[in-house]
Amino acid sequence: MPRVRKGAARNQARKKLLRQARGYFGSNHKSPYRAKDAIIRAGVYAYRDRRARKRNMRALWITRITAACRMRGTRYSEFMNGVKNANLLLNRKMLSQIAIDDPRLFDRLVEIAVEASSATPSKSGASA
Repeated sequence: MPRVRKGAARNQARKKLLRQARGYFGSNHKSPYRAKDAIIRAGVYAYRDRRARKRNMRALWITRITAACRMRGTRYSEFMNGVKNANLLLNRKMLSQIAIDDPRLFDRLVEIAVEASSATPSKSGASA
């Protein structure tokens, strides 16, 4: 049985690797060995940061809602408690967008939330 050499397959694999590493700095886009490591590392960072982006966006929405609530004389925690008690089906992303785009609607939401928050007794454990 004749010996099989990997000439074409090896060249295709190297070209594929270098195509994936296009645009990388230094020899990371020229050397197949360095390119392979760079691609693996980039994949790890991409995986990690897809999850970090979700955390960062939630923090941004909370910051925006907090600022909008403070402008209206209430606290974020009171507002979110009121939103929950009033059964408003709006998530933080929607609330932050409303606070930016439609301040009058957000004023109304704050009123509803504050009423709902003050109408329900607190669970602080202080019972008389």
